Amino acid sequence: MNLAPVEIKAFVPAFDFNESKAFYQALGFAMPWSSDDLAYLRYGHASFLLQAFFVREHAENFMMHLQVENVDDWHAHVRASDVEARFGVKASEPTDQPWGMRDFTLVDPSGVLWRIGQDPGDTDSA
Repeated sequence: MNLAPVEIKAFVPAFDFNESKAFYQALGFAMPWSSDDLAYLRYGHASFLLQAFFVREHAENFMMHLQVENVDDWHAHVRASDVEARFGVKASEPTDQPWGMRDFTLVDPSGVLWRIGQDPGDTDSA
């Protein structure tokens, strides 16, 4: 019996499906396919499904965690992408957390909170 998982994906809610697709593409996510109500988005080996589904209470309590090799580079990438001005969102500054991770937050246009962080074992941070 082979029970080895291959992947797990979250279904991320979107208030305005087209705006959310544009937001993630502006961050550099590739969109290999999209239908009227679902889009597959990926950045390297990390991926998720964006859905044309929105319940405010759900979206504002939904969190995604993207673990990266260099959080400071990712923060600079987010700032350079101009998503804050284009989509009216805000990214926090990278912070060293008490549990050892260095991360920052980014809220997408639907209210989904992203924590983008670097593993405490990675020493490639600026």
